[in-house]
Amino acid sequence: MTGPVLLKVVLATFLWALCYPLITVGIALAPHLSIATLRAVIAGLALIVLAVALRRPFPRSWHVWMVLSLVGLGATSLGFLGMFHAAEFVSPGIATMIANTQPLLAAALAAVVLGERLTPKGKASMVIGFLGILAIAAPKALTGDQQSYLIGLSYIILAALGVTISNVAIKHVAGRVDPFMAMGVQLLLGSVPLAVAAGMTEDFGAIEWSVTFLLVLIALSFLGSALVYVIWMSVLEEVPLGQANTFSFLVPVFGLSMGVLFFSETLDWYTGLGAILVFSSILLASQSSAVAKSKLPVRN
Repeated sequence: MTGPVLLKVVLATFLWALCYPLITVGIALAPHLSIATLRAVIAGLALIVLAVALRRPFPRSWHVWMVLSLVGLGATSLGFLGMFHAAEFVSPGIATMIANTQPLLAAALAAVVLGERLTPKGKASMVIGFLGILAIAAPKALTGDQQSYLIGLSYIILAALGVTISNVAIKHVAGRVDPFMAMGVQLLLGSVPLAVAAGMTEDFGAIEWSVTFLLVLIALSFLGSALVYVIWMSVLEEVPLGQANTFSFLVPVFGLSMGVLFFSETLDWYTGLGAILVFSSILLASQSSAVAKSKLPVRN
C-alpha cells in the first residue's frame, strides 16, 4: 500500500470515528431517522452538484444502477438506521469499536463474491485486530444496563451488516463509475427508505434548529458522509477490499480517544493491550501479501 493511499485510509477511518460522537449529540436535538434522512440527502445532493460542476459522467448502465441501489440500501438505509439508534443505548467509544468488527464479515463476503482470498498473514491480521477490539470492549460490555447494551448491540450489528454489503458492492463497480456521482446517487437512493420510515414514526417538527444541531448536521453530512465515501471508493479502486478493510480497526482507536476526550470514557490496561493488538493487525494488513488477487473477471 503506497503512502498516499495509506493517508487516505487513515483519514477515512478518522472521519468514520467522528460520526458516533456527533450522532450522540445530534439525536438529543432531533428524532433519529429525521436527522439520518437529512444527513443522507444533504450529502447526496452536495456530491451530485459537485459531480455536475466537474462534468463527471452520469451512471447509465443498468448494472451500475442496481449495484448503487444495493450500496444505498446497505450503507445509507441500514447503516444510518443502525448507527443513529445504537447511539441512544451505547456510548460512542464502545459503539465505534463494535461496529468496526465488520471487516471480518466483509472479508468472508469478499472471498465469495469478489474472489479475494486472505493469505495466512491476512487472516492473522484480522484475528489479531478482532482480539484487540474484544480486549477493549468486553470488560465494558459486562457492566451497566445489559438490556440497553443488547438493544444497542443489535442496532450496531445491523449497521455493520449494511456497511459490509455496501463495501463489497462498491468494490464491484470501483473504477467503472465516477466516485462523486456514485456516492451521491447511493446516498439519495438510500435516503428514501429512511424518509418513509421517519414520516411514519417521527415528528419532523420536533427538530431543534439550533446552531449546535446545524453544526452537527453539516459535519455528519459533509465530513462523515460525502467526503469519507469518496475517499473510501478511491481507496477501493487501488487495493483489495480485505486489505483496506483491516484498517477499519483504526476506527475504534480514534473513537475511544474521542470518547475519553469528550464523553468521559475511561482508559484501562486492557484498552492499552487492545490498542497494541489493533496496531499490530494494521501493520500486518499493510503488507501487500496480506490479500491474494481476485480471480473474478471484470464486468463492463
